[in-house]
Amino acid sequence: MNSFDIVVIGGGPAGCAMALDLNHRGYNVALCDQAKFPRDKVCGEFISPGADPILKQLGVLNAIEALTPKRLRGVAISSYESEELRIDYPVATGGGLRPTSLSVPRYKLDALFLKQVQSAGVKVFEQHKVTDFIFNEGCVAGIQGWDETKSSFSINCKLVVDAGGRNAVSLRKLSLKREPKGSSKIAFSAHWQGVRLPEDYCYMHVSRPGYTGISSVGNGRANVVLVVEGSALTGMKKEKPEAFYHRVLMQNRRRIKMLQSGEQVEPVRSVESLAFSVKPVPCGGLILVGDATGFIDPFTGEGIYLSLRSSQLAGEVIHAGFKSTDFSNNFLSVYDQKRQREFGSKFLLSRVLQWLIYNRPFCNRVMKSLSSNRVLAETLVGVIGDIFPAEKVVSMRFLSKLLIGTLKGNETLDMPKVLK
Repeated sequence: MNSFDIVVIGGGPAGCAMALDLNHRGYNVALCDQAKFPRDKVCGEFISPGADPILKQLGVLNAIEALTPKRLRGVAISSYESEELRIDYPVATGGGLRPTSLSVPRYKLDALFLKQVQSAGVKVFEQHKVTDFIFNEGCVAGIQGWDETKSSFSINCKLVVDAGGRNAVSLRKLSLKREPKGSSKIAFSAHWQGVRLPEDYCYMHVSRPGYTGISSVGNGRANVVLVVEGSALTGMKKEKPEAFYHRVLMQNRRRIKMLQSGEQVEPVRSVESLAFSVKPVPCGGLILVGDATGFIDPFTGEGIYLSLRSSQLAGEVIHAGFKSTDFSNNFLSVYDQKRQREFGSKFLLSRVLQWLIYNRPFCNRVMKSLSSNRVLAETLVGVIGDIFPAEKVVSMRFLSKLLIGTLKGNETLDMPKVLK
């Protein structure tokens, strides 16, 4: 039986960032993933500007740049077929250059990350599916599962980090996942060739029954993601995903203009139940990072940043745990507190934006407000891009400017429940 200081489950950005961080701190780390890399997944495929310093610290930014990724200037938003409002990412400090976001295919990004992990000396087990934990006195003390030959394997360790995403073994074995109330959302994704994108922005088109994110990923290709509420599929059970995807895309004239000369070059992939939250981990010896901690709707496009940053926060707590030889649930719960302080306001902003984009009158009004106030627009995009802290916009003063300031006469605003 193998033995390591720490085992990381999952070879995506969160798991690889965690493995690199802990390896840099001097720990003996193993990483397990059930897939054989390179592998693909549904993703918006752009990384917010706030991730650049983390990627540099991890030693992977230069390698990503060597892939010649597309650098995006900001976002271009269209509300229910209105004119697109193009908003550049703001300068964080006076006199600096405007930051950009990275746009790179996930199968390239994840394969590069894993290669960097292997080069750093981390033991990587591909095609090793973790199915359960090994417990010792109520604390997780290892993992077990099946390898590519269907043979069982087990690894002992002092601590496990689960970065297995929405299907993480922790969520299944410990029943930690909380499904959202109301209608869930479904994402459809495919790469296209020959799409006409006027400039280097991520193009967000909001229109019923959801929204799209379209951005170049380099080499003449674009990633076209469609997100709709699950209720949009009611009565469409016989319609295949390909047909539904194309039909909804072509219901918006701005998307038609961009896509009509393009060609889809791969089958449509989909993922259901996008948003969910997670209960606290009930035992010691286990920490969750990345999407395994819960997932918000990807409209704001910062999922990879959140994964990288959550791994940084976990690394601090894990290092402190090894110093004090304490991997109890009580000690490791400090990580949850750090994560809540770091991301709580951002998650609230995401819920506000979700309420907004599915409410046509207010979505249109907010777009007018942003188009007439460049500072307001750049501040919002600065928070979405993880350049500014979310507290900068999650305040009644800012939201009043954004929402209430657009009302006229005797109109009233039914504020979303998340703000009441």
